[in-house]
Amino acid sequence: MKTLLERIVRAIVDYPEEVKVTATEEEATVYLKLHVHSDDIGRVIGKKGRVASSIRTVLTAASTRLEKRVRLDIVE
Repeated sequence: MKTLLERIVRAIVDYPEEVKVTATEEEATVYLKLHVHSDDIGRVIGKKGRVASSIRTVLTAASTRLEKRVRLDIVE
């Protein structure tokens, strides 16, 4: 999950070297925290949150195979 998120976000942002993902796991849930450069926050969130929503949809689809839930938090 972590590598999938990193690959998706690095393709979108202007500063791919500053993309950092931390993952913690509790029971059936994986918590992902995404850290990006402050100039890239808008690119990751998108208009009305559409890009962030799309990223969450892809992560949810990938997580069904693992039978886990995914929670994504975008941190500045």
